[in-house]
Amino acid sequence: MENSLGEFVYFNKKKILVAILIIGLAIGGIIYYFFSDWQNDEETIEKNEEEVVISEKEESSVEEEKEKEDKTVTNCFFDIKGEVKKPGVYSINCDKRIVDAIKTSGGITNQGDTSVLNLSKKIEDGMVIVVYSKKEISAFLETLKKEEEKKEICENSNIQNDACITSNNSSNDKKSNSIVNINTASLEELMTLSGIGESKAKSIIEYRTKTPFKKKEDLLNVTGIGDSLYASIKENITV
Repeated sequence: MENSLGEFVYFNKKKILVAILIIGLAIGGIIYYFFSDWQNDEETIEKNEEEVVISEKEESSVEEEKEKEDKTVTNCFFDIKGEVKKPGVYSINCDKRIVDAIKTSGGITNQGDTSVLNLSKKIEDGMVIVVYSKKEISAFLETLKKEEEKKEICENSNIQNDACITSNNSSNDKKSNSIVNINTASLEELMTLSGIGESKAKSIIEYRTKTPFKKKEDLLNVTGIGDSLYASIKENITV
């Protein structure tokens, strides 16, 4: 038996060597295939990790841009009094309206009445908003007609209220027929202009003391004077 095996090996050693070589190559091929596949998996994982990092950076960049945009939003301060749940000084976006200011202060109380207020008016920096009570408005209703009394409560009040509805009727409002020089007019003369109360008149005087008005449009630089107010008085002022 041993001789037969020896003879077989002796006479077939070339074939055996070829067979061993083929088996070795096959094993080597299998090892290379699995190693190459594993390496590809590693590269794929690394690539995915890089993509995740890039995605996180992009999201962070977008958030930073949003924060920058939020910081550029202009806010206006306003003082709200009367029948609101949380009266006080607040700051909101200048594009907001009187109705938003009331919501910011917690809304009106059960006794509040906004019928004399222009809820759609834009917020202006430094404005004063007074929400009157039903009793206060009712007191005027007893002696005045419905439309007149709403204007009366605003004009006769000792409290500045920039949220009040103003009339366009020149016979009823306080608009002056004379031309007012905004560089030289006194406090009282400035207050004859429609929509200019004591607070805004003082702001005009304070501004012109530092920087005299060169043209009528410069009045828009005064705190509390917006486009709509300027449009209503521009024909009655000069420099």
